Formats: sequence, structure tokens, C-alpha cells
Amino acid sequence: MSKASTAAPSPNALPSYLDAGNLGPWGIYLQQVDRVTPYLGHLSRWVETLKRPKRALIVDVPIHLDDGTVAHYEGYRVQHNTSRGPGKGGVRFHQDVTLSEVMALSAWMSIKNAAVNVPYGGAKGGIRVDPRTLSRGELERVTRRYTSEIGIIIGPNKDIPAPDVNTDGQIMAWMMDTYSMNQGSTATGVVTGKPIDLGGSLGRVEATGRGVFTVGMEAAKHIGLDVSQARVAVQGFGNVGGTAAKLFAETGARVVAVQDHGGTIYREAGLNVPELLRHVAEHRTVAGFEGAETLKTDQFWDVECDILIPAALEAQINKDNAGRIKARMVIEGANGPTTPEADDILKERNILVLPDVIANAGGVTVSYFEWVQDFSSFFWDEEEINARLVRIMRAAFASIWQVAQDHQVTLRTATFIVACKRILHTRELRGLYP
Repeated sequence: MSKASTAAPSPNALPSYLDAGNLGPWGIYLQQVDRVTPYLGHLSRWVETLKRPKRALIVDVPIHLDDGTVAHYEGYRVQHNTSRGPGKGGVRFHQDVTLSEVMALSAWMSIKNAAVNVPYGGAKGGIRVDPRTLSRGELERVTRRYTSEIGIIIGPNKDIPAPDVNTDGQIMAWMMDTYSMNQGSTATGVVTGKPIDLGGSLGRVEATGRGVFTVGMEAAKHIGLDVSQARVAVQGFGNVGGTAAKLFAETGARVVAVQDHGGTIYREAGLNVPELLRHVAEHRTVAGFEGAETLKTDQFWDVECDILIPAALEAQINKDNAGRIKARMVIEGANGPTTPEADDILKERNILVLPDVIANAGGVTVSYFEWVQDFSSFFWDEEEINARLVRIMRAAFASIWQVAQDHQVTLRTATFIVACKRILHTRELRGLYP
């Protein structure tokens, strides 16, 4: 056997579970870290910390289906970094969930939490399942079994799940109850995004969309955009996109186009957002909304607008459509909606991108408020929660904007500079044990 074949791998070699040629969402995150490394100074010696999840758990989730058969689903919980505090991040139920995706989402949570300076690390979870194919009983069983399987690594001081794609307050209630039953005592702080009667926080449902709106308004001031005269296009019309659209419309902006899983609608004079929200609540899609023109899916990227809000899934803005976008500002309501190649195209075209790791941090900020309220058993009113949220988001955006100006970099790179320095500084202070 040759020496080459027996040589030990580099200590910083790519982990064996990753394919160097097809990293998916995790690969996008790694490229983002590489871009920020030159700005980290002496902390760059710790940068490999950011490129490896602290812990990744893959679990089998077997349940009895209503027809008596047994089905098996694959579940994940990834804790990317816990240097600054417990892991924090949502759980999604989706048929396309992968380990690469959950790893990337957990890493973006690390960046997001550090960017707004809440005392959390990053984590994320998911089950590869289409919840639309499950009855309510099956959905509860898959939730409870998954919670039992990941129960060894979650907890109010270890890792705190929250809602994400296709999960909601009811899912969190089942998760909290399952964890509590296994622990022998009620632990409301093990999840956030719970119903109000189980220790949930007022303002949580609209928090992410409110954060998108808040940073959008702050950025508009810097680029001289009059939001009251702006045209807005929104991809995804759930809690995030719907709330952001409602808040922008209330300022006088025209929401001219909305796209979701069921279709794409357009109205140059502006859509009636309250009526559209009621339509979606009834029909589960924007498709068929009266008084709106129906567009083909791909035509959404050609809509002339001032503000574009991608609030659906990852990698929606890519090298193939970034050159067609007709907006002055992109506010990322979804996690990872823009690929690095698209980022470069948008920068060249002088389109300002407000990255997900700051733009959609409103949700985790109010999740932090919920966690604090659960520990103290003292709850704030919604006015106080919204005021605290806006104050934190404005302060975080202001510091990131200043870093972007100082280094002449994009807001995404600036956010990573701020967040990575905070994470790696705590890593350096804590040192390595043993």
C-alpha cells in the first residue's frame, strides 16, 4: 500500500458525512463563512468552530397510522453552536427536509441569535414528512415520538425548539407535554411558540413579520425610499409574509404581487391585504383571489416593485433569476432564500439585500422574551413586547449598517462579521475542555 493511501486526513478536513461536490444548503453557509473570515482578525484561528455542528442527531420516528400499519419517518435535531447559550431554533415538518438543510438552518440560527445579541446558540430540527398526508391523530403521534427521540439533547437550559415550516403552537404544545411527561414535571420553557394558555408569549405569531417590516423601514431611510409610495412583492404568505405585507400596506405601500405554493397573483393598483389574508385563511392559498390577475409561477421574478420579500423556502433567488429582479431592496423573510451567486448579481445591480440573519430575527427575539417570561412566570403585555422587539431590531440593524459602511461590504457580510466575532470571542474566552 502506498504512503499516499495511508496518510492521515487533515485535522480540518471536510467531515466524512459531507459530499464535497454537493453540499446543498450547508455548502451555501460554508461559503458565507469563508467570505467573512478575512474580517475576523485574530479570532479567525477559531473559524473551524463555525464550520462544524457541535452535535447532529438522526432519529427514526415510527408511528402507528390510522389504518393499523406502521410508518417510519426520519427526524433530525442539529445543535450547531452553544458557546453563547442553549441551542435555539425551530422544527419543520416537510417532505424535502435533509440533514444538509437542517445543519445550515442551525448554523444560520447561531448567526441570527448572535446578530441580535440574545443569549442563545443555534439549533434546528425537522422530520422528513408531508404533514398534509397525516390525520390529526397521526400528526400528534409523529410529534410526540420525535420529541421522545430527541429528548436526550433538548431542555430549557440545553436546546429550545420552536415552530417553523408546517409546525405551529399546537405542535409545540404536544412537544412540551411529551417532554414534561418524560421529565416528571411541567417544563414550559422547553419550547417557545406555544399557545398563550401554556406559557406562550403575546406577539409571537407576528414577530418574524414585524421584524422584517422593522428592518425594512430602517433600511428605506438609508436609501431614500419612501415606503408609503413603494410597491411590494411577497413570496410566501404565511405568518411571515402575510404579517409583513399587512404592516407595509398599513404604511400606504402597495402590495402588488403575492406568490405561494398554490399560485401567483398580481394587481398593479395594489391587493387588498386584509381581504387576501381572510381568503388564505379559508382557502389555504392566494390562488383564486377575486380581482387579481393570475401570473405563471416564473413571472413573479419579473414584477416591477421597490421591495421584494422572499418569505418561503431556501434558494428561491438564484443565478438564473437574480438578473430579472426589479426591486431596490430585497428583505429576506425566509431562511437562506438567496444563493451566494445571486447575492453577487444583486450587489452588482445595486439592489440592497437585507439578509435573513437579521431581517427575520424578530421571531427568535420574541421567543427569547417567551423563554424569559416562562422562567419568571411573569408575562408582559403585547405593547411592551412589540416595543422591546422594535428597539432590539433597530439597534441590531444600526450596528450592522455601520459595519457595512466601515468595511464597504454587503449587509450579509456585515451581519456575519458582527455575529461571528461574538460567537468566536465567547469560544476563545471559554477555551477548550478537556
